[in-house]
Amino acid sequence: MDPSQTSGGGRRQQTFFGHPRGLSTLFFTEMWERFSYYGMRALLVLFMIDTARGGMGMGTAEAGAVYGLYTFAVYALALPGGWVADRLIGQRRAVLVGGIIIAAGHYALAVPAELTFYVGLALVAIGTGLLKPNVSAVVGDLYSGDDARRDAGFTIFYMGINVGAFLGPGICSFLGEKVDWHLGFGAAGVGMTFAVLQYVLGRRHLAGAGELKGDAASLQARARSRGLFLRGLGVAAAATLALAALTSVGLLTLTVEAVARTVSLSISILAVLYFSYVILFACRDSLERRRVGLIFVLFIGAAIFWSGFEQAGSSMNLFAKEHTDLMILSWEFPAGWLQQVNPLLIVMLAPLMGMLWVGLGSRNPSLGVKFAFALALLGAGFFVMAWGSQYVAAGKVSPVWLVTTYFFHTVGELCLSPVGLSSITKLSPTRLVGQMMGTWFMGAALGNLIAGLMAGRLETMTAEELFFSVAVTSVVAGAVFLICARPIRWLAAGVK
Repeated sequence: MDPSQTSGGGRRQQTFFGHPRGLSTLFFTEMWERFSYYGMRALLVLFMIDTARGGMGMGTAEAGAVYGLYTFAVYALALPGGWVADRLIGQRRAVLVGGIIIAAGHYALAVPAELTFYVGLALVAIGTGLLKPNVSAVVGDLYSGDDARRDAGFTIFYMGINVGAFLGPGICSFLGEKVDWHLGFGAAGVGMTFAVLQYVLGRRHLAGAGELKGDAASLQARARSRGLFLRGLGVAAAATLALAALTSVGLLTLTVEAVARTVSLSISILAVLYFSYVILFACRDSLERRRVGLIFVLFIGAAIFWSGFEQAGSSMNLFAKEHTDLMILSWEFPAGWLQQVNPLLIVMLAPLMGMLWVGLGSRNPSLGVKFAFALALLGAGFFVMAWGSQYVAAGKVSPVWLVTTYFFHTVGELCLSPVGLSSITKLSPTRLVGQMMGTWFMGAALGNLIAGLMAGRLETMTAEELFFSVAVTSVVAGAVFLICARPIRWLAAGVK
């Protein structure tokens, strides 16, 4: 930390590696939040299928559906979470409220009861929907529009994400798998408590960042938004009560798997209808229609990619637990420790990938080609898993199979995720950029839901069959993007 910076009046002003001091507060908030999220995620499916140590005793299909619905909700609730922050309480307060709700959710998971399990998942999803989109918004608000430090500040912030994602599975998996499941969930709650405490102690350094601004800050606008919010809650509560009543009297039979399949189909249909409406009625000219059409193509590519990538916490976590040799000398390390490979590789490879894109200059691959690379690398990783699965009949296999797969998937993530985020901001009409960013995260949400459903197929398929089918789907999708690289370039209409 360099405290030697001075303000325009000559007053010494603390900084964080040359950045606004508030970046430190947000760095550690996000680090501990990701610690809790990925620490709990590494345990979730293993706990749900466990029958020997006080787990839920679910079948693989049911556990996969619950996992998919939970991770779907985490991403999908970022949309209303952003709305609540923008219209009602501001990003700064949304981060605090979200953090408290997340911590409460993890502590609920630490209580050994079925009701507290589902309440805990719901609270973590709601809290993450409030915190996750808004903490990034506050980071951006620390800088003026022309501050050259902005990109570097987000890079430092991104490192905090991956530090937390690395530490969480290491600690929570050890406690959960080796001592007690609920102790692992409780450790995630302690991590989130650290996030809230240091955020409260350090938010004085945010200097107004993340507060309600402009028209949204007026009492009249907030009153209108509050009324709309309460009506929305009322509709959601009424729908929930109606479903509960119909189920209790036997008029409606719901299973978790059926709900997950219905939600995935509904979101897919709504996405088609939404993009059709925007392209036909909201876009003002052919240029905007082309670019929004491309965002829809990227939405599809992202959903396919995350449907494979996010099996790290489900099918690949199950493979690690059941079919992987986890012995170090005479001690078996927790299966969840293999969840640390991806964030570690991100920290190692992200700077190299950034230098590669810059170094290629005019030869930098186009957007369609990068998405094709990402999907092909995802498929390559699953081909490795399918290959390794051939040897499980002879005994447990080396963790090298999973580590190699995570390497391919991480490089694929670096080809798709930052490139996609950047492209959405450039392709979107200025007045629609918030909505278009929402569709990107909804693509991730849909992918997470599909990932859980696909992992549940391990109940009726062998691991080799599942991983091979995912590999073929990914490679075919990558080939389609590669073939369509020129049309995608046309749709981009000059955006690179």
